[in-house]
Amino acid sequence: MSLKSKSVEIGGGRGCPIAAALDVVGDRWSLLVLRDLSRGVNRFNDIQANTGAPRDRLTTRLRELEGAGVITRRRYSEHPPRDEYLLTAAGEAIAPVLRELEIWGEKHAFGDD
Repeated sequence: MSLKSKSVEIGGGRGCPIAAALDVVGDRWSLLVLRDLSRGVNRFNDIQANTGAPRDRLTTRLRELEGAGVITRRRYSEHPPRDEYLLTAAGEAIAPVLRELEIWGEKHAFGDD
């Protein structure tokens, strides 16, 4: 599945780019994975520790993001086999969006207010 192979239809048959983007990256674990990858955290155990995602759910999200072309996997150890995850150009392009979401969260959804 590529990023553009999904079509999200809303009212009147017109596609919505926001809905399509959310279909790819719009769940909690996917966004937290992308946050970590954009900060240089690339290995499964480190991503899991930072996000708190259950192993099975994290595995599923990594596979979905890879299938969508947002991340790629690279082998860094043969014995035992271990992979790390890296952002593709599409994944790197979402970094500013994540930063703005973080700023919004700090201002409106996090803290004492």
